[in-house]
Amino acid sequence: MYNFGNFNEIIMGKILLRNIVNGGVASDILIEEGRISRISAADNQIDASVLTADGTEVVDCTGRTVVPGFVNMHTHAGMSMMRGIGEDVAFHEWLSNIWNVEADITPEYVYHATRMACLEMIKTGTTTFNDHYWYSPMAQKAAAELGLRGVFAYVICDKNDPDEAERQKVQCQEMYEVSKSWPSTASFAIAIHAIYSVSEPMILWATDFARKNGLNIHIHVSETRKEIADCKAEHGGMSPVEYLDSLGVLGPDVIAAHTLWVSEKDIEILGKRRVNCVHNVNSNLKLASGYRFLYNELRDAGANICLGTDGCASSNNLDMLETIKTSAMIQKAWRDDPTAMPLDELMQMSSANAGKALGINIGKIEEGALADILIVNTDNYSFMSPGSFEANLIYSAHSDCIESVICNGCFVMRDRVVPLEKEILREAKKHMS
Repeated sequence: MYNFGNFNEIIMGKILLRNIVNGGVASDILIEEGRISRISAADNQIDASVLTADGTEVVDCTGRTVVPGFVNMHTHAGMSMMRGIGEDVAFHEWLSNIWNVEADITPEYVYHATRMACLEMIKTGTTTFNDHYWYSPMAQKAAAELGLRGVFAYVICDKNDPDEAERQKVQCQEMYEVSKSWPSTASFAIAIHAIYSVSEPMILWATDFARKNGLNIHIHVSETRKEIADCKAEHGGMSPVEYLDSLGVLGPDVIAAHTLWVSEKDIEILGKRRVNCVHNVNSNLKLASGYRFLYNELRDAGANICLGTDGCASSNNLDMLETIKTSAMIQKAWRDDPTAMPLDELMQMSSANAGKALGINIGKIEEGALADILIVNTDNYSFMSPGSFEANLIYSAHSDCIESVICNGCFVMRDRVVPLEKEILREAKKHMS
């Protein structure tokens, strides 16, 4: 292993990654002011002697490969201390159990749970997460302390209660104002929980508020067969996708989690509106919501497809590499097609597609992109084969091959060490439900 030395806080500075493999080519990558400023092939090395004079840290990355940081496009970070509380039950019973637990959680609980989630995400290679949970200022604080990039939503969930709707309108506006003081690594969004938990007037209000303020809309859509049947019974035969489209909700600013049970007409709408659809394979499998995610059809229609883990109360972990592998394996199996979800598309779904959805220049190893990157140790058994790096990473390796993580141009993990790890775990134990 290489040695980065000690580090106790996240400090942005200049970093030169020397002799790191990028796209199969040994390269030098210079990081300045949170961005990738220069990439040079090893036979045209950047002059480190000039850079070290101004304090640039030079890191020998021989035997390592660089990839974009993973982006978890749908999760509930504050659920990281709820693993295993609703096992072996159907989705709607599980959801009812979760709501009972959440009735008693506090902002402090969410803060400590999100810190633990961020620790796990760093360890497994996630540099950005799109969160859909309560007490978003506390989640933002936790992510900032660990150096992660995140999108933190105010969750609209009035459950058809007019008084609760009015309270949430006021609170949402207040929280939006608070978010203006957040660091550049944090963004604010509007989360509409789902069509079955949010009244129509509130769906319209939340959509209007988001669009007036240029915010993304994050919503659960078509996750279960029951959701489809209930929607059709209540809304004149319309599916959830059709219903949301009739309200003017769908568009390229919408991040639709699950989109699992969709018809040909739904797919046409999602593609036409350029909706960002997030596949959450492990959660869907574990809750038996379904497995036939129509990736090819949604992609070909024009939807932007991303990947997410969902929350730990359903998927039980936040490991994006596991999500990537499982997504591919299930597609290949149910389609009876080994060419389904090819390697390059898997890598895009876990990074660049998410950057497009969020409007952030991440998910790419190129000059000018934000420096959210993973350093992968290929000097281990998972990579000792003539197969491609991407094949070995996705199908052979585990996330412990991710040796170091840089987010926004700063090391947040070096040699598998994350600052404050022991303290985070110790404090989380005190607040477990």
